[in-house]
Amino acid sequence: MEPLFSISNLVKTFSPGGETEVRALSGVSLEIREGEFLLISGANGSGKTILMLILAGLMDPDEGELLFRGRPLNTVMGDLRRHLGLIFQDADAQMVGETVAEDIAFGPKNLGLSKAEVEERVQNALAALGLEHKRDRPPRNLSGGEKRRLAVAGILAMGCQTIIMDEPFANLDWPGVVQVLEIIRQLKQEGKTVILLTHELEKVLAFADRLVILDRGIIREDGKPAEVLDRLKDAYGVRDPRKSYGTVADCTWL
Repeated sequence: MEPLFSISNLVKTFSPGGETEVRALSGVSLEIREGEFLLISGANGSGKTILMLILAGLMDPDEGELLFRGRPLNTVMGDLRRHLGLIFQDADAQMVGETVAEDIAFGPKNLGLSKAEVEERVQNALAALGLEHKRDRPPRNLSGGEKRRLAVAGILAMGCQTIIMDEPFANLDWPGVVQVLEIIRQLKQEGKTVILLTHELEKVLAFADRLVILDRGIIREDGKPAEVLDRLKDAYGVRDPRKSYGTVADCTWL
C-alpha cells in the first residue's frame, strides 16, 4: 500500500551562509502510513515543529522531495487541506470564532458547505468532544484541555483523517493532560492517522505504533517504541520513560 506521506532527504536551513546559519533539518527521510500512530520525539530545537510545518504545506523545504499519496505535495494542496489538520502547541493561536460553535464552524464554512451541513458537522463535533454545554461560550474562557478539545473538534468537523499534534501537553495540568489523552485514544480507536510531536513520552508512548527520534535535524532512530528505546542514547536529549514506568504499555497518564 502506498504511503500517505513519503519524505526523502528534506533539508531546511535558516540564514544560509550567514553567521547565524541554522540547519533545522538535515537529510530527513520518512514514510508515514494511513491509520498509523506515529510519535516523533526529540529535545527542544530538534526540528520537530519545522518538520510538522513542512508536512502541512505551511513551509517549503530547501531540498528534498515530499509526496502525499504518491504525488508532489505542492500539486495537491487542496486535497491536503481537506485531509490534514494541525493542533498547535499554543491552542489560543487557532481560535477564530466568538463562540465555541462559531470556532468549529469556521473550517466547514471555508469548504463551501451548505448552512445545514455546517450545522450538522458542528453538532456532531460538539458531541464527539463533549463540548455541547460549552457551545455558546467564548473559546478563550475554556481551560487548557478544553481548548485542545476545541481544536480537535474543528478538525473533525472538516472531515480531516490525519491529525498532527505539536507538544499537545504543554502547559496543561493533570486534568488537562487526561482530557487530551482521552481524545488521542479516541482518534486511534477510530483509525485516524495521528502524528504526535512531543518529548513527554511517559504520557503517551503506550498508544504509539512507531517512535522516531529527531536530534539536531537528523532522524537518529525509527521503529517500534521498545526497540527504539533499547537503542536510545543520552545525547539525543530524550528520556527513556520505562525507567520509571516499566514497560511501553505502562507509559500513559490515563
